[in-house]
Amino acid sequence: MHGIAPSRRGFMKTALLSMTLLAGSRLPAYADAGFQRWIANFEKTAMANGISRQTYRAVFAGVSEPDHDVIEKARFQPEFRDDAWDYMDNRVNEETVSEGRRMGQQYKRWLDVIEPRFGVSRNILLAIWSMESSYGKALEKPGSLKHVPQALATLAYLDQRRAKFAREQLIGALKIVQAGHVSPKGLTGSWAGAMGHTQFIPTSYLAYAVDIDGDGHPNIWTSPPDALATAANLLRKNGWRSGRTWGYEAMAPRGTNLAGLERANKSLGEWQSLGFRRANGQAFPTPSDNANLVMPAGPNGPIFLMTRNFFVIKRYNNADRYALAVGHLADRIGGGGDFAQPWPRGYTPLSVAERYELQQRLSQHGFYDGEIDGKIGSGSRASISAYQRQRGVAADGNASRALLDLLRRH
Repeated sequence: MHGIAPSRRGFMKTALLSMTLLAGSRLPAYADAGFQRWIANFEKTAMANGISRQTYRAVFAGVSEPDHDVIEKARFQPEFRDDAWDYMDNRVNEETVSEGRRMGQQYKRWLDVIEPRFGVSRNILLAIWSMESSYGKALEKPGSLKHVPQALATLAYLDQRRAKFAREQLIGALKIVQAGHVSPKGLTGSWAGAMGHTQFIPTSYLAYAVDIDGDGHPNIWTSPPDALATAANLLRKNGWRSGRTWGYEAMAPRGTNLAGLERANKSLGEWQSLGFRRANGQAFPTPSDNANLVMPAGPNGPIFLMTRNFFVIKRYNNADRYALAVGHLADRIGGGGDFAQPWPRGYTPLSVAERYELQQRLSQHGFYDGEIDGKIGSGSRASISAYQRQRGVAADGNASRALLDLLRRH
C-alpha cells in the first residue's frame, strides 16, 4: 500500500517511442483520426498549463481511439428511479455495516492517526469508503476501471455538455502524473474520471490529497490510509464540525403541516419549542445548533433535522440521499440502530441474503442475467417486473417478501 510512481525515465522513454503518431506519422488503420487530431491539438493547451511534452505523450501512448463505453455510461438514464428506501437498502444494510466494522479494525492504526488530525469521525470516513468503492471491492472488478486520460479525452471530444469539465479534469490528471504520484498506466478511475478508493476527480485530488502513510505520494489508488485521509481533508476544509453529528431523526407533533416547514432552518431549540423531538426520545445535545427539516420520502416517512455536517457531506456528493446514507451507515457502523419511523414502502422488504436469493431465482427462471450482488438496481427491477407480468400479478418491480415467496413456490 505504498508508493506507486514508477521510474519516470523508464516509462517516458517507452512512451516517446510509441507516440510517433503525435509527432505526425501515419495513423494506424484502426485509429479514429478525428480523436487523434484532438489529442494532438490539446497538447498545446496542456503545455500552456505547465505540462511537459514528455508527460503528455507518455500519458497518451497507445491511445488511438475514444472509449465509446464512456459515452454510453455518460448518456445512460436508468429506466427506474430509486425510491429513497431502495437507495438506502442497497447502501446501508447488514453487509455494509459488518464490513465497515471489519475495516475499522483492520485500519484502526491509521484511523487513530487520521481521526484526531482532521477531526472527522472514523465512522463517517468508513461510510464514505463504502459508498464510493464498496471498501475498495469495486476497484477489483474486471473491466470496471477506465484509463482516466482516455476517458476524459473521450468526453471532451464527443460529449459537448461535459467537454469543459473533461478538459479541466484532464489537465488535472496530467499534473498528477507529472508530479510523479502515479504512472500513466496506474491513472485509473471511473468513466467520469473519479479515482481511487474514495473516488476523487483530478482537480479534487490536487486540492485535498494527503500522504498519510509517508511514502511521498498521496496514493488514493492502492493505499486506503491515504484515501481515507484525503476524504477527511476534504470534509475538514469544507467546514466539518468536529465532535458534532450530521443530524437527527425527528418526530413532529401530530397535525403539523410538515410540507410548510420542509427545508426550514431553525435552531434545534426552536424546533423543540415547536414540539419536535428526537426519534429516540433523547434531548437535543446542542440546542443552539441550526438544523434544516429534510423529508427524503415525504411526510409519511422518516423525517430529519439536518445540521451543518450533513451539508458538508454533500460537498462530496450533492445529493440528500447520499449524505443521509453516509450519516446513517456511519451511525450503524458505530453501533446505532435503524430508523424509528419505517419507510412508506407498501411492501415487506428483504434482507441482504434474501435479495441474493431473489436474484438467483430470477436468474434460474431466465429473467435476470446481471451480477448476483444483492443490490436491487434498474436491471433487477426490470427483471422483477417481467417476471410479475409473466405470473399475472401487478408489475410493481419491488423486491418484496411476497415476490420471493412467489418465486419459491415456482
